[in-house]
Amino acid sequence: MLSTDAMLWPMIAHAALVFFLYWLLSRKRYMAVKSGSAAAGQFRENREEPRESLIVHNNLKNQFELPILFYAVCLVLYVSTADNWGTVALAWIFVLSRYAHSYVHLTSNRLRYRRPIFMVGFFAVMAMWGWLAAWLVLN
Repeated sequence: MLSTDAMLWPMIAHAALVFFLYWLLSRKRYMAVKSGSAAAGQFRENREEPRESLIVHNNLKNQFELPILFYAVCLVLYVSTADNWGTVALAWIFVLSRYAHSYVHLTSNRLRYRRPIFMVGFFAVMAMWGWLAAWLVLN
C-alpha cells in the first residue's frame, strides 16, 4: 500500500533507543566499578547487577519483550505490502511510548506513569497485528 520505506523508520528510531540504553548501561557499570561498588569480574556471569545500573539493565531487558512483536509485525506488514499510513502512525505511537516509558523508568520509575504509557504501546502493537490479520482475511 505504501511505496516508501515509512514503516522502517520507527524500527530505526527504536533501535536508536536500544543503542542509547546499551551505552548508558555500560557507562553506569563502568562508574560502579570505578567507585568500588562493583567488581569488574561480577559482570562475567552477571548474577547481581549493581544498584547504580539495575534500572537501566531492567529497562534494556524491556526493549526485548513487547518490541519483539513490534519488529515482527512491522516487517510482515512491510514485506506483504499491508502497511499503510495508519499502521505507520501506530508504529510511531509505539516507538514514542517506548521512549516515554524509558524516560519514566530511568527517572522517577513511578508505575503510576509507566503502566499507562506501556498500555499505549501495547494497544498500538495489538492494533497493528489486528490490521495485519484483517488485511490477510480480506486479500
